[in-house]
Amino acid sequence: MSRKSKLVLAITLMVAVLVTGASYVYISELLRQRVTTAHDSAAQLASEMAYLAANAAPDLSSTRVDTSNPAAVRHAIAYYLSTDRDLNNFLDSVVGSWRIVYDAAIVDGDGKAILNTNPDLVGKIVPDRPDFQLVQDASFRRQLRMVYNLPSVYDVRIPLELDGAPFGSVRVGVSTVFLKNELTPRLRQALSFSGIALLLSLMLAAGLSHIALGPLEKISRSLDSVSAGDADAIIAEHEHSHDEYGMVSLKIAHVGRQMRDVKEIFSALKDNVDQIMANLQDGLMLFTRDARVVLVSASVERFLGRPRRQLLGRAVQEIFTPESALGTLVLESFHSHRPVAPREIESPNGKRVLISLDFIQEKGAQIGALMTLRDAESVQRIEDEIETSRRLSASGRLTRGVAHEVKNPINAIVLHLQLLQDKLRQTDPDTRRHIDIIGSEIHRLDRVVQILVDFTRPRDLHLEELDLRRLLEEVALLAAPDAAQHGVTVSTTLPSDPLQVKVDEDLTKQAILNVVINGVQSMPEGGTLTISATRENDTVLTEIRDEGCGIPPELQEKIFELYFTTKKGGSGIGLAQTYQILQWHYGSVDFESVDGQGTTFRLRLPLADVRTNSVEAATARS
Repeated sequence: MSRKSKLVLAITLMVAVLVTGASYVYISELLRQRVTTAHDSAAQLASEMAYLAANAAPDLSSTRVDTSNPAAVRHAIAYYLSTDRDLNNFLDSVVGSWRIVYDAAIVDGDGKAILNTNPDLVGKIVPDRPDFQLVQDASFRRQLRMVYNLPSVYDVRIPLELDGAPFGSVRVGVSTVFLKNELTPRLRQALSFSGIALLLSLMLAAGLSHIALGPLEKISRSLDSVSAGDADAIIAEHEHSHDEYGMVSLKIAHVGRQMRDVKEIFSALKDNVDQIMANLQDGLMLFTRDARVVLVSASVERFLGRPRRQLLGRAVQEIFTPESALGTLVLESFHSHRPVAPREIESPNGKRVLISLDFIQEKGAQIGALMTLRDAESVQRIEDEIETSRRLSASGRLTRGVAHEVKNPINAIVLHLQLLQDKLRQTDPDTRRHIDIIGSEIHRLDRVVQILVDFTRPRDLHLEELDLRRLLEEVALLAAPDAAQHGVTVSTTLPSDPLQVKVDEDLTKQAILNVVINGVQSMPEGGTLTISATRENDTVLTEIRDEGCGIPPELQEKIFELYFTTKKGGSGIGLAQTYQILQWHYGSVDFESVDGQGTTFRLRLPLADVRTNSVEAATARS
């Protein structure tokens, strides 16, 4: 079916739905109005009967009736009503004058008929029938079922008061058979009118939509001509045309000419890009919106082991297969539309490749993707050289610090050994004190040496994936007692979503605790230490903010150096340890401090699903 036929059919169906809906509303309103009229007519009839009954009952105080006897009063009133000529004549004319009325009756309080259009029911109990109000209040479909299903009689009743007291009721029975007989001709007329209106509207809609969409065929032929490169002929044909079709055709021709010019420019640019791609060391693959390759650098051939001509124009599913780790990663990324951060993986030809995949967006819509492939071995060599240089520099700082710290204990040991020798010769009881001092200094020397060993020896990281929020809560609990002694309140501001990282839990907890303890100790007058965490791109950012004295600008470059401290009794180890632990996890730590206003430390760790391979590589190198 052509697009034009589909549009004509859609317009016709829409008009049919509208006309059908209007007909449905019209018929439902017709039925409801007739039911309401029937109810009002029956109610009016009952009111007239009640009025005649009230006039028929005389003042019993002027008769021989014992007004103190309720039974006698009711019997007398019933007698007067049954013998009243006007009331009986009115009842005799009810059924013949009112086409929807089945019967009418005046019933006393016991339910017995005093007067009834059916003489056989006078003096007998009148059976209860459903209230006609049920029909009036029902929905359209329910009203149809009530009227056109099994024949029924519904009552319209009003209470009757005589001689100032409740006496009974006036009941008027409305038959659904009579109502149906009166309603059916009108409904048939309405249905016929609706059917004719529907047929005419369908014909009119089909005709008008066909006329309105007729130029689509001509526009389609114009598009074919533009595709064939004959845009100039269309411009010459419709240049002086001012109707809608001519204007549209002219615009199509201009667009076709512009597309031809753009195509020529694109061809020239593509040649230049191909030259650049041939000289790139990195492998680049550019994908379109539908995941097809449009650009491939020459280096991709050695990464994937396939020539460029076999990759261009193919979909990503035709190039990568789930059997390889690289193929699984790329296919999952395209399926979920999630970028791939740089990570090391094995290519189909067995080479270790550093891959990254980014999706290109414009105004919130994805228009393509760019995949980068790098030789992991060369990248690894560069990283190893940088890591070696950093470790050598750190080892140099450590060695200088240890040499300084070891010198004083050795001097103390020598001095107190001399004193000990003198005391031993004189058998002085203070000899024990010197021995204790020597033990303490030796213990301190052991700690310093142990720190040096810990900072220089390889460290096995026990990596596990965990929610960093839980770790931060545990650190807050650990620091709370010491913070309370300093008058410091530790508060946490954490998001509701998990912050999954892959780290060594104990080392990471120690790194964060070192910063928290420093923050607590920087507030001798008390204050608030705030721990917060958020997701920042592919990392988790943890901020630890204190309200202490801040760090002087001249000391800020030294705070991560081993043994550097400004606190009395401080070891100068904590922040250096934090720096090293964050480096082991491919994270970072920095700070912002204002002298006299406080300091904010920022600790960044990669998310578990982004830097898993990088963290494992760091573990192996450490």
